[in-house]
Amino acid sequence: METPNASSENVGLDVKPLRTLSPMFPSTYGINSVSQSNAHPFIYISPSEHSSFPPFAAPNQPVHSTPIHATPISNGPRPNLYSNGTPTFYSPSIDLLDEEDEEVLPSAQTSAFGRKIKKPSHLGGYQVGSNSVTDGSTSTPVKTPQKKKPKKVQKIDSGLVPSLLDPRDSVEIVLMTFDALRRRLSQLEDGKEGKNSRPDLTAANTLMTNDLRANRGKRIGSVPGVEIGDIFYFRMELCIVGLHAPSMAGIDYMSAQFNDGDDTVAVSVVSAGGYENEETDTESLIYSGQGGNANIDQKLVRGNLALERSLHRGNTVRVIRSVGDYTTTNGKIYFYDGLYKVQSSWVEKGKSGFNVFKFKLLREPEQSPGLAIWKMTQQWKDIPASRGRMILPDLSSGAENLPVCLVNEVDDEKGPSHFRYSTKVAYLRPLNSMKPLEICRCASVCLPGDVNCTCAKLNDGDLPYSSSGALVSRKPLIYECNASCCCSSNCRNRVTQKGVRIQFEVFKTRDRGWGLRSWDPIRAGTFICEYTGEVINKINLEVDNAEDDHYIFQTIGVDEKAFKWNYGPELLGDPSADYSSENLGPLPIIISARHMGNISRFMNHSCSPNVFWQPILYDHGDEGYPHIMFFAMKHIPPLTELTYDYGMSNGAGSRMTRKCLCGSPKCRGLFG
Repeated sequence: METPNASSENVGLDVKPLRTLSPMFPSTYGINSVSQSNAHPFIYISPSEHSSFPPFAAPNQPVHSTPIHATPISNGPRPNLYSNGTPTFYSPSIDLLDEEDEEVLPSAQTSAFGRKIKKPSHLGGYQVGSNSVTDGSTSTPVKTPQKKKPKKVQKIDSGLVPSLLDPRDSVEIVLMTFDALRRRLSQLEDGKEGKNSRPDLTAANTLMTNDLRANRGKRIGSVPGVEIGDIFYFRMELCIVGLHAPSMAGIDYMSAQFNDGDDTVAVSVVSAGGYENEETDTESLIYSGQGGNANIDQKLVRGNLALERSLHRGNTVRVIRSVGDYTTTNGKIYFYDGLYKVQSSWVEKGKSGFNVFKFKLLREPEQSPGLAIWKMTQQWKDIPASRGRMILPDLSSGAENLPVCLVNEVDDEKGPSHFRYSTKVAYLRPLNSMKPLEICRCASVCLPGDVNCTCAKLNDGDLPYSSSGALVSRKPLIYECNASCCCSSNCRNRVTQKGVRIQFEVFKTRDRGWGLRSWDPIRAGTFICEYTGEVINKINLEVDNAEDDHYIFQTIGVDEKAFKWNYGPELLGDPSADYSSENLGPLPIIISARHMGNISRFMNHSCSPNVFWQPILYDHGDEGYPHIMFFAMKHIPPLTELTYDYGMSNGAGSRMTRKCLCGSPKCRGLFG
């Protein structure tokens, strides 16, 4: 259906054509910085407390699919930006709020980075480094803000700093560190009166204070290290990876000089459900302009004007969509849907009866699917029979809490070799002959901060899981409450023993046999499954040689990256935990899932895994033979293969070394 425009007789609004209205673009809050259009993502550690800003790296890597000939609009003298033939853009570090979003925040609230958010003038924004506020026609003197003394930057573990040559690694470590800090802050606040209800803001502030961030500077087009389909549980995650700078505003924009003059264009939009957007189509988005929440007409200013300018300039705009999720605090998950272009714009009356700007954005062709994946998996969950190329609707035959679909979209193979599905581990001796665990006497449930809880004491004084059931940090061994404890089954310290809570499918890969993936998004720290099978001893393993057994689990090496998943205690002023392969030797437990097992037997190896294993005890106290539980190392989008690092060992009785086909940029070439 043809989209109406501003002059349509059906609209009947007395409005001027969009391009005849006076622009109103405030400079964003923050500090001016210049980033080349092909700027490389990085994490920077200030070398001293007197160094406030990092240098900007600029490897040769294009960032937008369509050439945009633009240079920055700067407050000062402009250097020779075309000396190397590459345009550069002006941009601030991070935006706070646009005027129209001020009403969302309480008057006393601070920004994510510790600044008080003051109500801006209705005439426009503050010019950084200038002494005026402007709406395009008037000028009012204001006090020039004074520079503040830089905060002292703490010494950071060098293990938190990724290689500057790998943008994906940079983004992943920033997100991993952010979420680890957020989980730890939540754990520290649990049980306190007047606790911090926004640990995500505190975590982001901590990263910014320590100059830990990827992709400084705004850019048109793709963001290095961020892939289509990547998921985010907090708006601040979009900010710290450079995908969308405003912490609340839905439209991000930047100033640039094009061949025919200066202009300000949109670089990204977030469709979060707060406005009357139309987003059912996987290849287009009808985006409502910002402002007008207080029952007034929207104005062609700031983000609205930037989107209209993008229509005129034809630049690509990053689109971040959201989907509902009842497990999250705000009820939604954000995901990057790819590059779009503004096709048309118009004005219409919204449900409130006031004028609303509308923008139609079309998705650029030949991109990986974004919203289409979410719609497809949701349909499968609603109607499992709609899953194409299905072999079995439930591989577990009802043994799991949710059915495990078996599919093959590669060839005609009808399934994996025969095995007995089991959700339990078969030990060499009965459980009742093993050392018992200590018990807690907590009434109803174990509470955070309870100094009398025996199970908390076993876990170094803290309950290991958040209120949502996410693992806070990896440890050498975790103790869950057991059957003899006085607390109920609803206790937060009983996570893994309740079984799988995610809808999985076993699928045929192209070159690595069968694999495992999920129809659901998986949040970092979420319990995946247990590695089940038959516990065997080392003697039997050596006798059988096990060279043809592809289903052996051994703790032959500690995945160093799994311990880097922890919260980086030095960022919070805590002593670093000394967890490494040097002081954590291999456990004696060896599990074979060749003849019996569960979905874990289908998890393939990767040198860049998204899952890690964690030893846990809950039904016996023999620390050498714990349950091997798997947790998500990072946020995992739907239909992403789940993998963990099998490790490397050439010792006798271990798995045979095999060639690795994981395809990771950091592939070791071998595993086992």
